[in-house]
Amino acid sequence: MFSLQIKIDNFNNHQIAKIDMNYSILLQAGAGGGLMSFLPLILVIVVFYFFMIRPQVKKQKEHKKYIDELDVNDRVVTNAGIHGRIVEVNETTFLIDVGSSVRIRFEKSAIALDASKALNTKS
Repeated sequence: MFSLQIKIDNFNNHQIAKIDMNYSILLQAGAGGGLMSFLPLILVIVVFYFFMIRPQVKKQKEHKKYIDELDVNDRVVTNAGIHGRIVEVNETTFLIDVGSSVRIRFEKSAIALDASKALNTKS
């Protein structure tokens, strides 16, 4: 093992020992092999991708496809829990009739995917 000692008049023995220890730790870390030392980090990234990122992207695509397929007279549930029937479809919004001639305009992103699908399969 290599060691490095810097001898300058301003350093005391404690500082020299600290530099020697830090350098020997760096040498030990580098001796393990380049790819093998990054293997745990790569494994964590792969696990995050397949168990967290990929399912979320898939769910977002499914939600966008469902929102694009909604049309007039479809029943929906918003993220706020409001049930209604689509009366008008615009580029980014829906006009929803919630009953008793009450109509509310919602952004398309405010439609709950799972609850709306369940509501439309019941009837």
